[in-house]
Amino acid sequence: MRMQRTLTAFVAAAALALASMAGAQAPAKPETSKSDAKGSLAGADRQFVLEAARGNMTEVELGKLASERASSDAVKQFGQRMAADHGKAYDELKDLAQQKGLALPADLDPKHRQLQERLSKLSGAAFDRAYVEEMVKDHRKDVSEFRREAAQARDADLKAWAGKTLPTIEDHFKQVQQLQAQVKGRAAR
Repeated sequence: MRMQRTLTAFVAAAALALASMAGAQAPAKPETSKSDAKGSLAGADRQFVLEAARGNMTEVELGKLASERASSDAVKQFGQRMAADHGKAYDELKDLAQQKGLALPADLDPKHRQLQERLSKLSGAAFDRAYVEEMVKDHRKDVSEFRREAAQARDADLKAWAGKTLPTIEDHFKQVQQLQAQVKGRAAR
């Protein structure tokens, strides 16, 4: 009996020693803001994805609105391009977000909803001016954010998507700046 107690105590002591050694020797999980094994995104990358999703949804909705309400054929065509290009970008981003375990917003946020409502009350030349002004402002900001993300994203997949999408956004920005000059020229007449 005494031998059994000694053996039990020895086994218990050995188990405790092994457990504490395993805990002490286990490599500390490095803290990193890069994507983890589950595919989740670091805070800054996550924020970019959510903002890009909201932006793409807004561009699609406003593009549809422009194709209906604009008086200029050029503005209507630009709106159609916005709806198509940003719809495609949103779909790609949605797939990427799903791979990373991130759900995208399903609807416009209040700020973008308010913009849509404001523009929906306009038509003709007034719509053209307001829509183009918003697109210039928005694409200026988007180009800057996409350049930063294409250069600095911590997630390699997101970095690649931002880099692939950037030329289209830069082209939108150039095109809408030209439209702005046309719309202002028409208003001056």
